[in-house]
Amino acid sequence: MQTEAKDSWKLFKPSACSLRLKATDQEGAFREITSILVKAKALPEELSEPAVRAFLERESVATTGLGMNVAVPHVKLSGLEEPVLSLCLAPHGIEWNAVDGEPARIFFAVLRPDRAGAKFDPDRHLEMMRWISRLVREADFRRFALAVGTRTQLVALLREMSEG
Repeated sequence: MQTEAKDSWKLFKPSACSLRLKATDQEGAFREITSILVKAKALPEELSEPAVRAFLERESVATTGLGMNVAVPHVKLSGLEEPVLSLCLAPHGIEWNAVDGEPARIFFAVLRPDRAGAKFDPDRHLEMMRWISRLVREADFRRFALAVGTRTQLVALLREMSEG
């Protein structure tokens, strides 16, 4: 079951995150992120390719690059029962067609079921997306995220920022 917005950080697991994406472009980033999610057992392997396609299609409609070195690629994916989330960093930056023209370094990747169910409440999902939107506007979050040394510290930062 999904949590309230202030507990949204609990949806992020260190094993589903990365501090050093190696990708140099959007497609590579989507492939790497979905691979991380599969390895973390957060995303079934058979949904990996559909997830990459969904991310690419979503990006072709409008950029998910919010500016401030942040991108929040988010898609609906048939076959999911609950949201799957990843927070990844690319310190070198990846060109993302962001609104401010800057490369993205912080990625909140969000895959959600295509319909409500026992483990997915669309209203709570919107609360969580609003929480991410507020969080990424905070310069302290962005600075601290890029400075963490472990994936566990990255998720702990989400927890700390949600309590503030």
